[in-house]
Amino acid sequence: MRASRLLSLLMLLQAHGRMTAAQLAERLEVSTRTVYRDVESLHAAGIPLYGEAGHTGGYQLVDGWRTRLTGLTAQEAERLFLAGLPGPAAELGYGAAVATLQLKLHAALPPELADRAARVQERFHLDTPNWYADGDASPHLAEVAEAVWRQRRIAVRYRSWAGEVDPVLAPYGLVLKGGRWYTVAGRPGRDGPATYRVNQILSLTTLDEEFTRPAGFDLPSWWREHVVRFRAHLHRDDATIRLSPRGRERLREVASELVATSVDRTAGLPDGAGWVTAVIPIESLTHAHGDLLRLGADVEVLTPATLRERMATTAADLAALYAPRPSGHGGGGQAPA
Repeated sequence: MRASRLLSLLMLLQAHGRMTAAQLAERLEVSTRTVYRDVESLHAAGIPLYGEAGHTGGYQLVDGWRTRLTGLTAQEAERLFLAGLPGPAAELGYGAAVATLQLKLHAALPPELADRAARVQERFHLDTPNWYADGDASPHLAEVAEAVWRQRRIAVRYRSWAGEVDPVLAPYGLVLKGGRWYTVAGRPGRDGPATYRVNQILSLTTLDEEFTRPAGFDLPSWWREHVVRFRAHLHRDDATIRLSPRGRERLREVASELVATSVDRTAGLPDGAGWVTAVIPIESLTHAHGDLLRLGADVEVLTPATLRERMATTAADLAALYAPRPSGHGGGGQAPA
């Protein structure tokens, strides 16, 4: 552990130049006293490292000196594919390994390539959750990840759409989709794997029972096919709508890409006020009703009649709720005491 920390300290100085003891302590998650001891150990080992006192001081390697001790540990090599996703890596419990891996990769590059890599890191950032959510708070995510890696069955208490159930799962893999974590897992008595949202696992026990992954199972391929099946299942009916220019502009904020693409494909020419008529796929009347209400008066449902009636009823209820009230009446319709 200490040898790894000493190497990380060298990598930090090599990547960033001068750093104070406080900065090194923060990055290494140790005390400044530990940093002082580590620097003394590096001095004793003959590393050309020097420090300068004062407000602008800090530790620095002699110009031109570079270490080539950049060998990856087994754990770092296993986490290599997460190097560009520090947020998800931390959620999985791999944050420290990925941070050290990035330092080693940076140190192994020639100066000109290291500079280009640093510029990429400064200019591009991957933020996987959408605008209106921070992703899942999944307290059992690290346990599921460990079970995936070790191929161990897990007994879970799971909140499904039909209520709470207690399955035993063989987790084949983890997928991050739209800021939400899912495990693709087999289950006794079920034909083929299914998806389980990790956020809905209420309790988890890792069993001392190893499972065998299905021969030829490929997680990315399976997930792509699952998404296709899921989207096909969502499209159960069509609705014909009219959209104002502002409604069409806001559509991508409130509806799926499939709906927005359908409008682009089926919309006719704008009328005199700029409104267009288009056909959109809908999952159900309830989902379409909720989504289209978010566009307010910038959308009109033409068909199906049942959806139009629901929209009209909601609009009438809202008009009654916000109608001017007699003076002295509160917002809830009750006269003050």
